[in-house]
Amino acid sequence: MDEQNNKPDLEENKNGEGNNTESGDGFRNEIVPRISPITAGIIGLVGGFFLYQIVGGLLTLLIFGVNLQNAPVNSLRLMTMAGQTLFILLPALVFSKMFYEDVTEIIRFHLPKLEEILLFGAGIIILTPLLQYYIAIQEYFIDTWAQSSALINSIKTNLDKLNSLVDKTYGNLLSAHSVFEVVLVVIVVSVVPAICEETMFRGFIMRSFEFKMKPVWAALLTAVFFGIYHFNPYGLIPLIGLGFYFGFAAYKSNSIFVPMSLHFFNNFIAIIFYFIYGDEDIINSSVSKGFDLGSTAAAFVLLFALFGILLFFIHRYYSRKKIV
Repeated sequence: MDEQNNKPDLEENKNGEGNNTESGDGFRNEIVPRISPITAGIIGLVGGFFLYQIVGGLLTLLIFGVNLQNAPVNSLRLMTMAGQTLFILLPALVFSKMFYEDVTEIIRFHLPKLEEILLFGAGIIILTPLLQYYIAIQEYFIDTWAQSSALINSIKTNLDKLNSLVDKTYGNLLSAHSVFEVVLVVIVVSVVPAICEETMFRGFIMRSFEFKMKPVWAALLTAVFFGIYHFNPYGLIPLIGLGFYFGFAAYKSNSIFVPMSLHFFNNFIAIIFYFIYGDEDIINSSVSKGFDLGSTAAAFVLLFALFGILLFFIHRYYSRKKIV
């Protein structure tokens, strides 16, 4: 991920507390953080985690009780949507205003061109099967190692329990028995997380890190926390990969609406596949008995190469856009 070229008169302040951001039309504004940008990013990470995972989790338990399996699923969906809005989206906007003043530039509220969304969207089409193949290969080796090591088998058993809990929760959110529930599932699983999580992670947090880090490291660090945040042990690496691609898209396009679109599209694909194939094929991460490592690895390498080619064309697209 390349850094954008800065003109001599648009360099950072010597004290490191200023940063120049470029909007979609090429106009640059200087932003002077009110606190250390790294501190601001950490506040976003800790605040978002504490508010959503801890406070939101406690409120859910107080309202629905410990046995969430018997709670009304639509009420849980509405609670999830309210929690993401109040504890992720709202803090991201409030922190941006408190620490940077210019919310538009920090969050990157710039409209992209349709061709930009389509270009990055092609990456999601490639990444979806690519990451599925990765998970299959990962599961194969974990199962193999667990059979030959008691320690790894013990770790795998505990991870399986956590993964099973995640799967059940996700499966309950996706199950739908009416058109209304289908619409609600799309809103709760695709629309709301795309808006709230991208505003916090690729907006406030990644943008804060960019003040002190190269964009590639800011995107990667944000992606790591994005993966950890989801509490999905077997999906950690794929989530980091997705988060890094979302960060790449946010930086290149300078628009939060691009990673929002990608996030929505990725989750929407998961919903469609769930409705078509059911939870056994989509949610269950275990490797089938007929698994062929050779063909799976070959497909993974092929898709990885295609994804690399796409990244080259994306880089070329924005290089030409700068020249024009």
